[in-house]
Amino acid sequence: MTAKKKKSVVNIEYSRESTRDLLGRQSVRTTFKLTERSIDALSILAGQLGIKQKSLFDHLIDDDTALRMIAKESESYQAPPQRVAKTYVISRRTLQNLEKISSRYQAPRDALVELSIERILPLISQEKEKHGKRKELLQEMRRLVADGKQLLTRAEDALDQDDPVYRKIDQMMKAVKGCCDEIEDCVERGRKVEEF
Repeated sequence: MTAKKKKSVVNIEYSRESTRDLLGRQSVRTTFKLTERSIDALSILAGQLGIKQKSLFDHLIDDDTALRMIAKESESYQAPPQRVAKTYVISRRTLQNLEKISSRYQAPRDALVELSIERILPLISQEKEKHGKRKELLQEMRRLVADGKQLLTRAEDALDQDDPVYRKIDQMMKAVKGCCDEIEDCVERGRKVEEF
């Protein structure tokens, strides 16, 4: 690559829109008063999906159409008596969108957030169902590991440890045991969804 081509690639100018987009992605901290149920729902679903709460929060609030519908419905919203102040890290754009809709529809920010979180409750039900299936599969994996140990013991009794068949069975069982351990970790991480 010539020096001229390198220089032109480096000197790309960003438009104001690109700069605004980058600034909109900045993280900000903001506090909402939410029910424990909503706080737990956000935390559990983010954990189950393996994403950050910020990403899930941004996804919920950035959906302008859904947020407007929620704002219109929020007139009948009765704030629960037991709410907890919870600080979240969200993108600047998400906060601006939330405040814009809140102002336009005269809907409290906390109500918009609470009702937005309610939209994910069906996903938690689906994750709860999947978690039950994972637990069943884990039990089958444990039986497979136990059967594999017996097979490895029989192979050790019948063959010496330098035998290629014994080595393959041993190698296979180490891989299966490793996978089983990873599945156990996955199921353990999902235990929170059982209690929701």
